Amino acid sequence: MPARRLRIEGRVQGVGYRDWALREATRLGLHGWVRNLRDGAVEVLAAGEPGALQDFVTACRRGPALARVDRIEETLAEAPTEPGFRRLPTR
Repeated sequence: MPARRLRIEGRVQGVGYRDWALREATRLGLHGWVRNLRDGAVEVLAAGEPGALQDFVTACRRGPALARVDRIEETLAEAPTEPGFRRLPTR
């Protein structure tokens, strides 16, 4: 199962980005997690069917209505071992 790790920068904390990402990932049937980083970025690990994963990455470039995404760093990753998609504590 393909997986991607995303580091999303911009105005992405305090605007509902994590909850939005959780809903989008769940809607697309992806597995993984989302969390805030102490430097103001949001980090996501997402895995699933290639088309759904690409749709998610594309959606993350827009984000929710109040967000402003300036940059996304995307890297290949190992798929998560746990099923489902969840929020993790800030790291």
